[in-house]
This record gives sequence, C-alpha cells and structure tokens, in this order.
Amino acid sequence: MEMIKTILARSGLLHAVTALFVPIVLFSGHSAGQSDQEDSVAVAGSKTIKGNYDHGIEELLGYELVNLLPESIPFAEGEDLVFTIRYGLINAGEATLEIPNMAVLDSVECYHIVSMARTNKAFDRIFKVRDKHESFMDSELLISRRFVKHLREGRFKKDMTIDFDQKNHVAIYKDKQVPIVPNTRDFLTALYYIRTLAAGPGQAVAMANHTDGRNYPIYVKFIMRERISVPAGEFDCIVVEPVLETSSIFENKGKLTIWLTDDNVRMPVMLRSQVIVGAFEAVLKEYTLGGRR
Repeated sequence: MEMIKTILARSGLLHAVTALFVPIVLFSGHSAGQSDQEDSVAVAGSKTIKGNYDHGIEELLGYELVNLLPESIPFAEGEDLVFTIRYGLINAGEATLEIPNMAVLDSVECYHIVSMARTNKAFDRIFKVRDKHESFMDSELLISRRFVKHLREGRFKKDMTIDFDQKNHVAIYKDKQVPIVPNTRDFLTALYYIRTLAAGPGQAVAMANHTDGRNYPIYVKFIMRERISVPAGEFDCIVVEPVLETSSIFENKGKLTIWLTDDNVRMPVMLRSQVIVGAFEAVLKEYTLGGRR
C-alpha cells in the first residue's frame, strides 16, 4: 500500500485528486481586474495589458484578450452539481459544487458557494481526502467577500478564513492583511464568474485572484466547442483552460481543462487535471439547477 502511495505521489496523482476543485481557475490563481464596470485592465507581473491580440502573452498567442461584462447570471440558490472523480477506470471519489443558500455579509447579499471533495473507501486506504471550500460571492458585483477552507488530506489538516475588504483592497486573515487589486476573486468565485461571460473560441479573459496570501495573474482561454458524454448525459460544451503566469508555486500541478455547457447556463460538466501519467477527471453524474435571475 505504501509503495502504491509513493508512486501516486511522485506522479502527481495525489495532488490531482485534491486540486480538481482547488485549482482554477486554480480557477486557483490570477491578477487582473474585472473593472469598475468598464475599465477592465489585466495586470500581469509588470505588464499592463489592454485590448485584443497584441497582448504579448506567449500562452495566449492567437487568442483575443477581451473585456466582457456578464450578460446574465445563469446560477442561483438551489443549484447542486455532483461529480465522480476518476483516474482512467478507477473511481477515486466524489466532489460537489452547490449554492445551498444566499447569505448576507456586512449588509451585502452573497451567493454561498460550497465545494466538497472526498475520496471513496477504497481510495481512503491510499490517501484519504475530506476537503471543503466555501466562497461568498457578492450577488451584484460578482466578486469575493469571504473564502473559507477546511482541508483534511491524509494526516494534513488546515483551516483558513479570508475576508475580502473590496473597498480598502485588502485580504484579511486571522494574523495578517494582504493588499489586493480591485475586484479580486477566489478560485470558486472565478469559476462561477466565468459562467456569466459569453466568450467564444479564440477569446480569453483576465481576472484578479488571491490565493493563500498571494495574488496571481490568471487568464482563461476559450479553446473550442465539443460534444461530450458524461454520466449525467450528452452535452454540447465550450472548452476553457486557465493560463497562469509562470511561478514555482504552480510547478507540477499540470494543466486544468474545463468543459462548460455551450448554452446560457454554462454548467461545468467535466474538469480534467493533467498529470505526469494520464489525467484525473471530475465528470458530472447528476445535477439540479437553481432558479434564474
């Protein structure tokens, strides 16, 4: 058993299990601004990027960097997405994405987004995961107000709460405050925000992300349209992929690809985390959509 665990760890598979919903989108990294509605500017390192194809980002060559505002909000209280996590033919566990309720933080109405991931009993013998992430997303501005995580991975435990003071541009931790740019998002809020944008293949968008005390540039490129089959059914999808600025913190995490339904819901139906040997996938097996706004 220990030998299997060692092989999985070296190949990056253990990370992939826990990272499928702790990535983005990394939707887990970024730094660029949505805009105070119309002036969106992407900040990448020391570069300020505006506009279309002349953005100078190698990973986005051929993609038009666009500044879009939400056309509609396709999710609502009551949405519940259930995924099977698999590696090839191996069922490793289950993950969920849901909006169980609306919440109010400092008089601001928020979508309460909850992500949970757990390995099954068989995989628990190799590496047990019981992770929970919560994001409180401003229902009007669609930016982060609070992010909470509770990690239980093997013997590792970590609990953290981040309050986003979007007025004073700081992320507030229990023991420190970190400056952030306007309209910063955590990775869960970023994933849901992407769902509101009507971008198409050949386009890319930028956002500001704050994760674990640091700010990261992230760009999400819209690659192509593809029809795929998952346990929940067949769906016409648009394929998106986060692109991060080079940083050692993201080494060996592999590439994350996300399939969103190609309609006005933009529901995630598959997430694939590429690792050294093969890929882990989270595939939608059942879903309940909430109301519409």
